[in-house]
Amino acid sequence: MEKKESTTIDVAETSKEMKGKAPLSGATVEHARGGYKRGLAIFDLILRISAFTSALAATVAMGTTEQTLPFFTQFFQFQASYDDLPTFSFFVIAMAIVTSYLILSAPFSIVCIARPLAVGPRLLLIIFDTVMVTLTTSAAGSSAAIIYLAHNGNSAANWLAICQQFDDFCQRISGAVVAASITVVLLIFMVVLSAVALRKH
Repeated sequence: MEKKESTTIDVAETSKEMKGKAPLSGATVEHARGGYKRGLAIFDLILRISAFTSALAATVAMGTTEQTLPFFTQFFQFQASYDDLPTFSFFVIAMAIVTSYLILSAPFSIVCIARPLAVGPRLLLIIFDTVMVTLTTSAAGSSAAIIYLAHNGNSAANWLAICQQFDDFCQRISGAVVAASITVVLLIFMVVLSAVALRKH
């Protein structure tokens, strides 16, 4: 009989302890969820700054690219400049837009750090980040095709490879496309982060 009474008392005390701790566990889960999303927001801001740096480098590298071949007289000179090709002009404009967007979107990323459970800023960022991925990919892809022709030419279309003469020009535009490709990868990571942060746990 003594054993039964002690068991009853232990069960009652355990149930009281569980009832007292239940509200605290819910608050702890909510706090952990906010901390998790705050961590994602901080990582998003770091990626956004890195993407801004690479996009700016791509814009400046392409926008300042030109080379003049030296000849015996100043009347016969061959010059290559980025604005000679509409594709490279589009690249500069597109990357300038992406660069401006990335610096303007930084405050929204900071808002997500301050308010990790807010849905509005995250939703806005994921929409515009996706648009910037498309714009950057189209600029980098079209420019990469022109660079391939500049390096290898096309005998069927009688297009000559010019990179043997304009080597500095080709190196700079190739570097700009590489920087734009890095920007694409960083933007994709930002879209994925925003999608994960918008999930309900």
